Amino acid sequence: MLKKQWWHGKAAYQIYPKSFYDTNGDGIGDLRGVIRKLDYLKDLGIDIIWLSPIYCSPLADQGYDISDYQNIDPRFGTMEDMEELLREAKSRDMYIVMDLVVNHCSDEHEWFRKACEDPDGPYGKYFYIEDVKDGKLPNNWRSYFGGPVWDKLPGHEDKYYLHVFHKKQPDLNWENPALRQEVYRMINWWLEKGIAGFRIDAIVNIKKPDIHTCYPADREDGLTSVQNMLHDASGLDDFLHEMKIETFEKHQAFTVGEVFSDREDALNAFIGNDGHFSSMFDFSETMAGKSEDGWYACQTSVWGDTYKKCAFDTQKRLGDIGFISNIIENHDEPRGVSHYLPESCNSESAKKMLAAVNVMLRGLPFIYQGQEIGMTNVSFSSIDEIDDCTTRHEYDQAIARGLSEEEALHVVSHFTRDNARTPFQWNDSPQAGFTTGTPWLKLNPNYTTINAAEQIERPDSLYHWYKDLLSLRKSPVYGETIVYGEFVPYLEEQTNLMAFYRNGESGSLLVVANYQPEPQDVELPDGYRKVLMNNMENFLLEGNTLHMDGFQVVILG
Repeated sequence: MLKKQWWHGKAAYQIYPKSFYDTNGDGIGDLRGVIRKLDYLKDLGIDIIWLSPIYCSPLADQGYDISDYQNIDPRFGTMEDMEELLREAKSRDMYIVMDLVVNHCSDEHEWFRKACEDPDGPYGKYFYIEDVKDGKLPNNWRSYFGGPVWDKLPGHEDKYYLHVFHKKQPDLNWENPALRQEVYRMINWWLEKGIAGFRIDAIVNIKKPDIHTCYPADREDGLTSVQNMLHDASGLDDFLHEMKIETFEKHQAFTVGEVFSDREDALNAFIGNDGHFSSMFDFSETMAGKSEDGWYACQTSVWGDTYKKCAFDTQKRLGDIGFISNIIENHDEPRGVSHYLPESCNSESAKKMLAAVNVMLRGLPFIYQGQEIGMTNVSFSSIDEIDDCTTRHEYDQAIARGLSEEEALHVVSHFTRDNARTPFQWNDSPQAGFTTGTPWLKLNPNYTTINAAEQIERPDSLYHWYKDLLSLRKSPVYGETIVYGEFVPYLEEQTNLMAFYRNGESGSLLVVANYQPEPQDVELPDGYRKVLMNNMENFLLEGNTLHMDGFQVVILG
């Protein structure tokens, strides 16, 4: 039986601070901008705010390379700003969740600097440092960002250090108990300061197999996907259990893991009643259509039955084991409405359909900034306009596979993480109301028609649709059913129909979505006739037959 927790009935929102709201005109969003927009989020129906990294960082990977875990990067403000944010959030019954990035740190972190000064000293053991032998790398793993996971240790031509991500992100050696205790001390320091918990980044990578293990090459570079190591690594659960006992459990913290795992016991291990985390993100839709060969070989659109199968498979496996966190997009993915809807069908009604089927699934809804107003992918005219380091690697990879520069740019423009990082579109004034200066990343020119101010004023907008969905989820009549009710598919075999019951102790709801541009008919069961939400003006019911327009969704009681 699922143990009920304080956060189950909440709604969460991810802020990418650099692109949210700038209050000092330097073109970079800041903590004071988050404070200023708390009422906007509260009005939307948000309870939990996850902040992407605001720690000191050289921004090689936009803050996921941390040089000081217990300080605020001056670009974003001060610790006093952070403390004010915590107070202001608490006064609104809102909770702040920070990013926990402990698979790696920055090469500018004090620990790594000391390791470079004395590789054989205590801080050298905080990292994976190996001697150069016969000019060969210790293994043939390819980093997530391309190229070998090994680089020469600064100041030491005879030694390598390991980085499974960017070369400026050296991996921390979790095998070292002293390192783990440093991490736990830092986690407790933040929890004692008043944050509600953490989103936990790339956590399955903290456990490595023997780092001298090589695998068959899978590309012409002679390297192999670093993900191969995850299957051979054993002992991850021991690390995560220890971290939970030493930190999260003491504070009743909310934790949500970025977990990519095909373990059969993943749900139980990570989010069961005694799991390592409170929740974990469902990445099944995110991974659909992906290729290990690179972005050039991935599907640029995932919708209809493909999306339905991903969502339903997770819900069926989940059952009553734990609470999943459902997403449409985040800071690492293209805009959901540009990926989960056909390219020619990006209407506001279609966006409402996508919102409804996601929020009404069992689990915690996570909304990413701009999702509530339907922000879309942006068109990039040159690779020079793109900031993201991953995108540049994928661009080079596509050209190496024979694509022209134009074709390569078209491919990466769809998948680049910069799509999610363009500044928030607050209004139709210059710079979209994001800043009085020059934005750090280009704006999407459609901010003149897609912006928060216009949608707040328009009652039938996507913003108000999201607001109504979250209100329905918290309503005294239907809240228990939506939060805890059983998920049961309905007419699962009907093509491009995404329909399901939410059956609770106090009642039952039926969600019916026509996930295609063409109309289709749906035979409704008896008893579901009360329309709670409908993204279209019409509700054409003849007998038990509901005539649905393309991308129509209805929630029935």
